[in-house]
Amino acid sequence: MIQMLRIDHRLLHGQVAVSWFGALDVNTILVTNDDVASDDFRKSAIRLAKPEDAKLVMKSVDDSISAINSGVTDKYKMLVVVESVADADKLIRGTGTHITSLNVGGTKPREGTKPYGKAVNLTEGEVETLKKLNNDGIDVFIQMVPGDRKEKIK
Repeated sequence: MIQMLRIDHRLLHGQVAVSWFGALDVNTILVTNDDVASDDFRKSAIRLAKPEDAKLVMKSVDDSISAINSGVTDKYKMLVVVESVADADKLIRGTGTHITSLNVGGTKPREGTKPYGKAVNLTEGEVETLKKLNNDGIDVFIQMVPGDRKEKIK
């Protein structure tokens, strides 16, 4: 069962591994990213940030959708981490009702982005995608760490 989906351009790092893993009472972290799924070096780097008591799975977006929809992931309490708004949107739309909330974490500044809260930089297209998800019933919010107040995208 998916406890939370988080967008974070760093994927798995101390903030996710320590703060969110503990606060959500999850036992599995699913890193969903096409590049990581095919890059052994990036997989090795991500494994270094894994909490000792966590199961870590790294899959492409399409493979993650298939696994979630098949029911094979139902036995786990999962934190799912993606790198981008596009990956989050694809995952949510591909899995139907399995994902009900989206935590927008760190997104690095890029050309055409504006800052939205701490460490969140989004293009107008990304903001529109997040608004559509929100209108479709997904709880979309910015929250860097569990102790921070949730902020809606404005």
